[in-house]
Amino acid sequence: MSSIPTLASLVKDGKVQNDFIMFEDERPKVAYNQFSNVIPVISLDGIEDDTPGGQREVIRNQIAKACEEWGLFQVVDHGVDPKLVHDMATLSREFFALPDEEKLRFDMSGGKKGGFIVSSHIQNEVVANWRELVTFILYPIKERDYSRWPDKPKEWRAVTELYTENMMGLGTQLLGVLSEAMGLERQAMTKACKELTQRMVVNFYPKCPEPSLAIGLKRHTDPGTITLLLQDQVGGLQTTKDGGENWITVQPIEGAFVVNLGDHAEYLSNGRFKKAEHQALVNYDHNRLSIATFINPDQEAIVYPLKIEEGDEAILEEPIAFGEMYKRHFVKHLERGKAKKLAKENKLSKEEVEKMLQNPVKNVKSLQELLA
Repeated sequence: MSSIPTLASLVKDGKVQNDFIMFEDERPKVAYNQFSNVIPVISLDGIEDDTPGGQREVIRNQIAKACEEWGLFQVVDHGVDPKLVHDMATLSREFFALPDEEKLRFDMSGGKKGGFIVSSHIQNEVVANWRELVTFILYPIKERDYSRWPDKPKEWRAVTELYTENMMGLGTQLLGVLSEAMGLERQAMTKACKELTQRMVVNFYPKCPEPSLAIGLKRHTDPGTITLLLQDQVGGLQTTKDGGENWITVQPIEGAFVVNLGDHAEYLSNGRFKKAEHQALVNYDHNRLSIATFINPDQEAIVYPLKIEEGDEAILEEPIAFGEMYKRHFVKHLERGKAKKLAKENKLSKEEVEKMLQNPVKNVKSLQELLA
C-alpha cells in the first residue's frame, strides 16, 4: 500500500484512491445516520448502592443482559465531568485541524509507540481506513512517552491526563460489575489482567467524496478487555450480533460513553459475554470524531475463563498469554484481508479462502513487526 501522509489532499481532490476502496461485499449497507435505539442505554446513577436489591443490582442485571446479547451498551450518569468531556473533544478537533506539517511531526510510522498516522497503526493492511488518528500509551504511567503526545493545542497534555484517569476509574468500575455478574469477587476481572494497561486512539474521519466505496474503520473486534468510546453526534458507529448479516447504527447520545467488550472479556466469561463486532462509516457531508480508550491486560497476563459452569467446556483449549493472543488477533485480521484480495484477483477459490480463514495462525510475527 502506498504511503498516505494525510487525508486533507485527498478530500480536496474529490476522489478516493484505490487503497481505500472496500471489497464489494464489505461496503456499507446501512446509512451512517440511520440510527437504531436497540442498544441499551444504562444509567449508572446509584451504582454504589450495593444493598440487597439496591440500585447496583439493577444496573448489574442490565449490563449483564446487554453483554450477553450485544457485548455493547451506552452509559449515562457516569460521573465524568461534562466539561472535561467537552474539552477533550474540542482539543482533539483542534489537533486534526492543524496544518499537515504540524500533525506529521508526530508521524508514528517505523514502529514508534505513538503519534499520528493515516488508516491504522498495523502494517500491511490490504484496504486502508478513511481516517486519521493519533494514539499513545497511557498506562502504565512509566510507559508514557510524552514526546509522542501532541504539543498543540497547548492544553492537550493536562486535559488528556485528567481524562484518562477518569476513563481508568470508569473502566475499573464496569469490570467490577461484570465480575459480580459472573458470581465472582468484584476485583476478579481486574486481577485477571495482572496490571491494567490503557491506550487511547483519537479518530478523525474526514468527509469522504465517495462514502459508498470506503469505510472509516473496517469490521473488527477489539482484542482487549473493555473499550470506552466517546463519539460526536454525527453518527457512523455500527455493530452486529449475527456475524454481519444485519448491521445497526448506534444512536449518538450527548455525553454518553459507548462501552464494548473485547476478545479478552469474552474469554474470561467463557463466552457468556460477547465481544462486540463493530465498524465505523464515513459520509459525504460531515467530519466525524471519536475517542476510544482501550483498557487491556498486561502482555504477560494469562487468558483463560474465570468461571466454567457445570456441564460447559472452556472456549479456550489451553491458557495463553495475552501478548500472544493479541498478536494472533491481528495476524488473523491481516490474513483475512489477504485472502479476500487473492479471491478478488481470482487467485484463490471460495473454498480455498474459507480454508485459509479457518486454519489456525502459525508462525506468529512479533508484535513490533506488525506495527506501522
